Amino acid sequence: MMQQCVTLMVFVIVSLQHSQRTVPTLPVLWATQAQQRWASSLPMNTVVLFVPQQESWVVERMGRFHRILDPGLNFLIPILDKIRYVQSLKEIVIDVPEQSAVSLDNVTLQIDGVLYLRILDPFKASYGVEDPEYAVTQLAQTTMRSELGKLTLDKVFRERETLNTNIVHSINQASDAWGIRCLRYEIKDIHVPPRVKESMQMQVEAERKKRATVLESEGHKEAAINVAEGRKQAQILASEGQKAEQINNAAGEANAVLAKAEAKAKAIRLLSEALAEQNGNAAASLSVAEQYVSAFSKLAKESNTILLPSNSGDISGMVTQAMAIYGSLAKQSAKKIECVTPVTPEWAMEKSEDPAPPAQ
Repeated sequence: MMQQCVTLMVFVIVSLQHSQRTVPTLPVLWATQAQQRWASSLPMNTVVLFVPQQESWVVERMGRFHRILDPGLNFLIPILDKIRYVQSLKEIVIDVPEQSAVSLDNVTLQIDGVLYLRILDPFKASYGVEDPEYAVTQLAQTTMRSELGKLTLDKVFRERETLNTNIVHSINQASDAWGIRCLRYEIKDIHVPPRVKESMQMQVEAERKKRATVLESEGHKEAAINVAEGRKQAQILASEGQKAEQINNAAGEANAVLAKAEAKAKAIRLLSEALAEQNGNAAASLSVAEQYVSAFSKLAKESNTILLPSNSGDISGMVTQAMAIYGSLAKQSAKKIECVTPVTPEWAMEKSEDPAPPAQ
């Protein structure tokens, strides 16, 4: 009989647990779908309660805060204890409605966003503010307008990440007393007026044209520099080539002159040796006669004006005259050699022949 009573009591408790009637907290007329999820239903006190994971149930005893039920099995006193608030500890996503804001350069923007937050302290979230979600949403909107008023239109698009960080920081400073932590805020869309959008498009096109013009001018500049550098290098190489060619030509001419001088000196030396031998004068006369005949045969071939001596047909006289000139030149050179050669006196030669006195 006792076992049947216990079984019946457990059955009744479980039935009451599954057939809990919902008791709304306060009528909320402004709430959206996300905000209606926040206002969770309140379970009845059935003595034995099973709290789901990631939820906190705030219990009041005789109208005063008593304790917070942890996930799992919990026991309450009927009539005295009442579940007043149910707070979800999961991360909550809230859509921030679109609103208008004025930037620093007086441009009206239409902007909306997404807010991610989590309840850290169920007690503060229950008793610190009437509606946490509504309070955080309004705070996000006002903070967004305040932060947008500090930036120009261009910086709003470039510094979106910085804007999100500033909004999160401002929300956390105000929501700390509510037991709520804002994890992040993301701007969804930024809408600008049509005329401002057209001017921005024109500005972008002008900037692109400017960039293209600058790049084209830099290309022409680099091409001109490369061409000038190439010409400079070509002129340097050409001058070096001309220099080397002139040096080689000069060296070749010097070697040729030297070779001609050596050949002429050798010929003169051989000629002088030949003249010093027997019948040298006769050979020299023969050579002069041959040259005279050869030169006489070339007369009137290069020019029509000719000056001839009166005895041009007397070859022997011309040879005799040439040999006389050669003889006079030979005598003059011999006199110059005798003047340059020092003459040793006879007394010096006799003194040098005397024997040296014996040593004492």
